[in-house]
Amino acid sequence: MKIKSIETFSIPEVGLVRVTTDDLQQGWGQVSTYQADISAMVLHRQVAPWVLGKDISDLGQLGDLLDLVYEKQHKFPGSYMCRAMGGLDTAIWDIHGKVEGKSVCELLGGTPRPLRVYASSMKRDITPQQEAERFLRLQEKHGYDAFKFRVGAECGRNQDEWPGRTEDIVPAIRKALGDEVDLLVDANSCYFPERAIEVGRILEDNGIQHFEEPCPYWEFDWTREVKQALKLDVTGGEQDCNLTLWKHMIDSEVVDIFQPDVCYMGGIERTLRVVEMAKNAGKIITPHAANLSLVTIFTLHLMGAIENAGPYVEFAIEEEDYYPWQYDVYTDLPVAVDGKVAIPDGPGWGIEVNSNWLERADYQISRC
Repeated sequence: MKIKSIETFSIPEVGLVRVTTDDLQQGWGQVSTYQADISAMVLHRQVAPWVLGKDISDLGQLGDLLDLVYEKQHKFPGSYMCRAMGGLDTAIWDIHGKVEGKSVCELLGGTPRPLRVYASSMKRDITPQQEAERFLRLQEKHGYDAFKFRVGAECGRNQDEWPGRTEDIVPAIRKALGDEVDLLVDANSCYFPERAIEVGRILEDNGIQHFEEPCPYWEFDWTREVKQALKLDVTGGEQDCNLTLWKHMIDSEVVDIFQPDVCYMGGIERTLRVVEMAKNAGKIITPHAANLSLVTIFTLHLMGAIENAGPYVEFAIEEEDYYPWQYDVYTDLPVAVDGKVAIPDGPGWGIEVNSNWLERADYQISRC
């Protein structure tokens, strides 16, 4: 079972990958979202030349294949290489699932089932009252018992989206949803340590469980300082794809909970290495999966199988005006029922790509 061709179908926001083998097996994967058309180009120019014609019949050798690419392209160790390789990795997992008649979750040793999710809001251009009202509507519709909302401004250098928003939204959401609901917040690298600790105290006073990326994510020492000063869980890792940095993050306990993104990491295989490092350190994994593209499907399968999975999976809530591109990539988008989302139980990823979407996307192919 050798790789015969790699096709990409991409728009700037999202890109799908189809791998076909010499015995005509096919699987679907996805390069990372955001500038996905660039990741697709990287896949064809810097990944495909090293993998076309390679035998992928032994899934246990996938790590060696990805390492080969990474080493051959050692002058380009950044995020685009990983984002591109993720499209290859996830398509190969889909092929193996289809060949064996198993879901990827089962290939990983898990069992497809509904998993608890937290409803994740991407919005900052929303008032505390509007966010609380929206959460209440979604709670009634989908039964969510955990929500994440935004504080500060993205990479905001201590600035809020508008003055006082953080101080207002934290107690407003807690009051509206009550004490029985788990609440998480994401600062998206907003704060310097002193301000992050101040905000953390506000979060603790309002029973927030999870403080994500309080400081610029590349400032490990700052984040660790915040973690050591607070009692709630400080979390992070979504942006990181370098395995050496991941080892340092885990060994030096930069955060309490680790959040790799399957697509940013370069696929399931490389994410599993982070999972194993975290497990050996006694830490849990709650991955980043902030939109309803295939990253959510990949993450559900992963979380249904790993031993150190956190208590919930990130699940992007209905925000047609924020990510309009996420809704028609594949059919039968997952839906939360009673606060849980089912892992697709069909072979491979258990999804069907929307043919109409493919027709609108830019197409490229690399083949033997």
